[in-house]
Amino acid sequence: MRRLTLFSLALLLAVLGIVPAASAQMYRWTDDRGQVHYGQGLDSVPQQYRDSPRLLSFPAAPPELKPAGSATPSGTAQIRFTPGQPIWVSARINDTGSAQLMLDTGASVTTISPRVLAQLGVSSRSALRGSIRGVTGTADALLVVVDSIEVAGATAGPIRVVSHDSELGQGDGLLGRDFLDRFTVNIDNAAGIVTLTPR
Repeated sequence: MRRLTLFSLALLLAVLGIVPAASAQMYRWTDDRGQVHYGQGLDSVPQQYRDSPRLLSFPAAPPELKPAGSATPSGTAQIRFTPGQPIWVSARINDTGSAQLMLDTGASVTTISPRVLAQLGVSSRSALRGSIRGVTGTADALLVVVDSIEVAGATAGPIRVVSHDSELGQGDGLLGRDFLDRFTVNIDNAAGIVTLTPR
């Protein structure tokens, strides 16, 4: 319930135009259950995890995306999940192939494994290059454009995603708010159903 409240607050701030631009500092942290989260600004990291987040750095704000097709999200989706467990979705990328992503309303951006993006033919030629810096060192990361992401019939794009191994132990990455914010998201924990409805 707390995550849904935080999501609603973030959505309200986005509507009011208070959320920082895409060039804001992005952080990655792991909670007590071992789940990896991403957020914009250090304020997005819960207080108890602020000693360990990694800063993801990217160059200055990239130019606005020019939609290849309709920028309006389409399709309503219903996703079944086991209450109390992470919500995994099969996300079709560029209508080419699928990636198994964990739905994370706390993640500002979608992250997908570089291996999966390469297998799906997503070009990194014009990607923004950056690095993830943390206490254990640095790792390279790319900000790449995918034309579309489709989850159970709900489609949106183009979207910039972080090409990075999320180290989740399973799956291929995280489905973040850059996709989810294009939909009204209803998580019914009692029924074990997530409904995505285009805004």
